[in-house]
Amino acid sequence: MKKLLLIIAVGMCRIASAQDDWSRLDKDMDIAISVDTLKEGKYSLIYIDKAKDFDEKVKNRLIETFFNTYPKLAKKYNKAAITKVVFVMDPDYKGIAAAGGGVIRFNPEWFAKNPGDIDIVTHEGMHLVQAYPGGSGPGWITEGIADYVRYVDGVDNDGAKWSLPDFKADHHYENAYRITARFFVWLEKNIKKGTIVKLDKAMRSKSYTPEFWQKQTGKNLDQLWELYKSNPTI
Repeated sequence: MKKLLLIIAVGMCRIASAQDDWSRLDKDMDIAISVDTLKEGKYSLIYIDKAKDFDEKVKNRLIETFFNTYPKLAKKYNKAAITKVVFVMDPDYKGIAAAGGGVIRFNPEWFAKNPGDIDIVTHEGMHLVQAYPGGSGPGWITEGIADYVRYVDGVDNDGAKWSLPDFKADHHYENAYRITARFFVWLEKNIKKGTIVKLDKAMRSKSYTPEFWQKQTGKNLDQLWELYKSNPTI
């Protein structure tokens, strides 16, 4: 037991020091209903449950989704991604989920209404893999990539009734999330495979500029969007 507590404490210190917003992990631990530490290969997950009577089946699916997707995403996009991650099931958190500093904080009420939405883990896990520094580039790219990854690498989007939207004339690449993700899927299939991996790398290295698209595809972003609008089939 002492060894287990030591592992948890070390993981927490490293994560909490990475981002002050998540420094309250020690308080989470103090009032947690349960804390589980799991490990597969070099990746470990600390699951802090502050929610009374949270569905055990959903909990297990969230954990399985992490170990199914996160190592693959780290291998593909960022081999230096953090290997110790914390989940907090937090009734006091009023969003759906948020990731930062090695921590993903979830709202249990969302899963009470949407128990199949386990690929939130895939989206938020990608944010930890991204680990973009401040000033890395536009936010629409960050969220577009995370939803692109959810679409490509998610384990049960159908179960969540989650899908990319049909294209509409008033869409724009800067709309972010699923609208941008759909554009990214089209780019990969119709323009140049590997573009999103390179885009992610440019964001993390703070080397992204609007010229990225011209160098990568031979066309600027607006030209690519016009091509997409003319035939948005994916």
